[in-house]
Amino acid sequence: MIPFPGWGPSDRSGLTAVEGGVTAVPGFRAAGTVTGVKASGKPDLGLLVADQPAAVAVLTTTNQVKASACTLSERHASDGRARAVVINSGNANVCTPDGEVHTARIAEATAAAIGSATTDVLVMSTGIIGVPLPIERIEAALPGLASTLTADGGPAAAEAMLTTDTRTKQVGFQVTDDQGSCTVAGMAKGVGMIEPTMATLLVVLTTDAPVHPQILRSLLQRATDTSFNRISVDGDRSTSDTIAVLASGLATSPPGVETLGRALQAVCADLAHQVVADGEGATRVAAITVRGAATEDDAAALARAVATSLLVRAAIHGADPNWGRILMALGNAGVDLDPRRVSVTCGGITVCRFGVAASFDRGQASHAMSRPEIEVGIDVGSGRSSATVLTCDLTPEYVRFNSQYTT
Repeated sequence: MIPFPGWGPSDRSGLTAVEGGVTAVPGFRAAGTVTGVKASGKPDLGLLVADQPAAVAVLTTTNQVKASACTLSERHASDGRARAVVINSGNANVCTPDGEVHTARIAEATAAAIGSATTDVLVMSTGIIGVPLPIERIEAALPGLASTLTADGGPAAAEAMLTTDTRTKQVGFQVTDDQGSCTVAGMAKGVGMIEPTMATLLVVLTTDAPVHPQILRSLLQRATDTSFNRISVDGDRSTSDTIAVLASGLATSPPGVETLGRALQAVCADLAHQVVADGEGATRVAAITVRGAATEDDAAALARAVATSLLVRAAIHGADPNWGRILMALGNAGVDLDPRRVSVTCGGITVCRFGVAASFDRGQASHAMSRPEIEVGIDVGSGRSSATVLTCDLTPEYVRFNSQYTT
């Protein structure tokens, strides 16, 4: 799936889609269960376990109100190895009196259940902030959950990590080049509080490629920068954002590092697209693509300013080709800009040329913007660099849902 031109790696040769989520990768088992943390009674505890210690890399939120699960996972991944990722949903375990203690207890109980060192367990928590976590329910459930781990349990773990998501988010590829092949897969959750600087949401990635932890982290950062770091649903960066990638090393003839990085980028890009498409209340996805910028960083900043504008997102919901709001947002990006050089297209139709209105059929443009996926193209005439940020429309359903989230 290539949702938009310029989104994800341009070269997807050698990539073949595989089913099964994170356990499509040899060397991993997973499971999910119900503990009662969620009032709905839906699955709320997921577990991924590597059969042997795996290479690991972790990225977490830059929000200064940071979940203890993030800091524990960073600490436990610092030696470059891990055995498990445990994920509870329905409660973020943030800003509570015993948050750090409860996070440590989750790691300890998981380690005991799978027979590993506590320092080889990563923890992710997501859900309501400020409500004490019923830790006893999670501790009681972990031994039974560990006993149900299977090599086809990826989808169950993906379901257990959901909060307000309407569907699971999973991607997998077998990737091959002239050196060999391996598998790269991932699962994600997140539909609200999506505005990353690192990455927003929870993401678990797996591969069977043998790779050094430092190289793995470099590949993860590169893939994240052009995927999860370039999506926005509501402009709010979560307290619990974590991306973890584990490499079992079981592939006996792996592809080259560049090919592995391309596959990892494809998995991250496709998961990021799924997150935006499932944004709370969203009815359409918009790719904001800025071209002609002096640098890629400038292009990304300009695209993000448009993607996070509430006025632009409201116009996207109404299929309104209101290009004036787009120029307004560009001017707030903190990037040097000459509006007389800016041209804008909405759904492929030019609505602004050199900073003033172009001649266009408003009805035709509105129709083009009514599609489930649209591109807003912006050329700022300052250079040769480009970047794309994905966003979704701002809908009455988003406001309704988030006005009643805890009540």
